[in-house]
Amino acid sequence: MKNLSVLFTAPNRVETQQIDDDIGQLRARDVLVKTHYSVISAATELACLSGSQAWFPFPATPGYAAVGEVLDVGAEISAVAPGDIVHFWGGHKQYALIDTARPNSICLKLPDGLPLELAPFTRMAIIAMTSLRVSTIELGDFVGVLGLGTVGNLAAQLAGLQGGTVIGLDLNQGRIQLARDCGIAQALVINPATVKDDIGEITNGEGVTTLIEATGVPAALPPALPIVGRYGEVILLGTPRGVYETDLTSSLLDYIHLHGHGNITFKGAHEWRYPVARDSYVKHSMERNSVIAMRLINSGALQVAPLHTHTLSPYEAERAYRGLQNEKANYVGVVFDWTGV
Repeated sequence: MKNLSVLFTAPNRVETQQIDDDIGQLRARDVLVKTHYSVISAATELACLSGSQAWFPFPATPGYAAVGEVLDVGAEISAVAPGDIVHFWGGHKQYALIDTARPNSICLKLPDGLPLELAPFTRMAIIAMTSLRVSTIELGDFVGVLGLGTVGNLAAQLAGLQGGTVIGLDLNQGRIQLARDCGIAQALVINPATVKDDIGEITNGEGVTTLIEATGVPAALPPALPIVGRYGEVILLGTPRGVYETDLTSSLLDYIHLHGHGNITFKGAHEWRYPVARDSYVKHSMERNSVIAMRLINSGALQVAPLHTHTLSPYEAERAYRGLQNEKANYVGVVFDWTGV
C-alpha cells in the first residue's frame, strides 16, 4: 500500500514521500493504525538528522510517538478494536503496522476526553517520568532541572507533582517563559558565574536536593554541580551527545567526594531501564507510566498545551525540523497533522 512518510534521506536532508509498504495479511497480534497526529522528539530526531547516530540508517522514517485510529487487528488482539483511538509508538507516517508481539511496542486506547493533538506527548512525558522514578524526591525537597525543552519541562512539572519545590534552569529566555506558563514559577536563565548564589538565595544556602540534567549536552553539567547540596543526587536524564573534554577530577570526582557539598550520588535515568509491558514482578513499566501520563495530561495536572507550539502538515516537514534547529525559543513541541492527507 502507498504510505505517505517523512524521510531523512541523507544527513541534514528532509523529504516527504509516498513509499510502498507491503503490509499484507495481518498476523495474529498485529494492529493496523491510520495516524492522526505524531510529535517530533526534537533531541533524538535532530541527532539522527545530523548523521551522528550510527543506529539510524538513511533513508529512514524518524519518530516514535503518535496517535491514530485502529483500522484492523489480528486474531489474538482483544485490548483494542477497529475504530478505537490509540496512542502508539510509531514514526511519522500515514499508516503504521504495530506488532504487539514485539517487546518494544505500545498500543494503548486513549481515555475519553484526551485531546488527540496532545496525546502523542505521552511518550515525552514517560521519558521525563523516569527521572522521578529513580530519584529520592520527597515533599519539600528543592529540585533543580537543567534544560527546559519538552522533556525537561515535563520533568520539572512532574517533580512538582511529586512534592518538590522546583527551580527550572535554561539559557533560553523563551523556554524560561514557557516553563512559567506551565506552572514552574521559579525558572531562571542560568549564569554559571552566579548560579550558585542565585540558587542559594532560594534554598537558604542549602542547594538543591536533586538536580535533573535534561539538556543532553555534556558541557552543561559541570558548571551546575555547585548548586547540588550535601548528600544530594544528580539525575542524568538527557542522552549525552557530542564530545566534552575536561579534567575529570576537578569537574566531577571532587563533587562526589571532597567538594564543599560533596557526597553526591549520580543516577542514570534512561527510559529503557524499565520494561515496556507490565510485569507482575516489577512495579514500574513504560505501559503503566503511559497510562499515568495520559491521565495527568487529561486532567490538566500535567500542562502540555503550552508546549505544543506548532501543528504542521507532513508536507511541511522541512520547515518543522529547520525551526527546531534554528528557532529553539519558538519551536518546542511540533506535531504533524495526518488527518488531511
